[in-house]
Amino acid sequence: MPDATRPDGEPCWVDATFPDLEGAKRFYSEVVGWTFGESAPEYGGYTQAYADGRAVAAVAPPMPGQPEEPPAWCLYLATSDVEATAARARELGGTLLMEPMRVGDFGSMSLVREPSGAVFGLWQSGVHTGFERVGEEGAYCWGELLTAEPDKADAFLPSLFGYGVKKMRTPDMDYRMWELAPDRPVMGRMRTGDPGGPPAGTPPRVQVYFAVGDCDTSVDAARRLGATVELDPTDTPFGRIAALVDPQGAAFSVVDLSTTAGELPETESAA
Repeated sequence: MPDATRPDGEPCWVDATFPDLEGAKRFYSEVVGWTFGESAPEYGGYTQAYADGRAVAAVAPPMPGQPEEPPAWCLYLATSDVEATAARARELGGTLLMEPMRVGDFGSMSLVREPSGAVFGLWQSGVHTGFERVGEEGAYCWGELLTAEPDKADAFLPSLFGYGVKKMRTPDMDYRMWELAPDRPVMGRMRTGDPGGPPAGTPPRVQVYFAVGDCDTSVDAARRLGATVELDPTDTPFGRIAALVDPQGAAFSVVDLSTTAGELPETESAA
């Protein structure tokens, strides 16, 4: 099992709610390679996804009586004190979409909308300590906050978690990396509308990346199953990447980490 003492601010889990839960299972099993465990009726049908037998994500049907929301992947950031972190988020100008709540003995959670509009979760672990696999095929490997108002996000997240900030030296793109320690980036922040990035008008969100064995094969499967391709497979220094929207409307990216091209861009402190 992974270490239950992840530092505050480290990505630790992803999940999404789908009106067609079985359709979501079929889609992600083919595109990302997941298998799925038994649904938990006592937790609204929450169902964990596995890569090589290790927990990497979860899917669930909408809760009865909840307002209908378009499906979206939610990235959770670890906290040792969800009550204190949620309170701090509110002080910094964030909006709590869900007040801190306990989820049985699994842990405690909250949902936050940061000032530029992207939503993320907070997770204080109990018996559920989060990802059992990261940065490997079938698992989460990166998160990227997409926003048209980067100054708001840049002021909020580093203040909430004490991230260090590195600026990527790219002439046409405003891209930041948030670090828990020097050379230990945990998330990126990309301005929408920049060349090579999401187009202007893209709603603010945290884009999650799942590692796959072959980017093109995953994209072909996604297309066949009704997904929209926002970015065709593209070689980058970080891997061969594609951006997708699944048939139910949840956006995500896939990346083949073994296929890289070009030199990594230089970075500098943005403090």
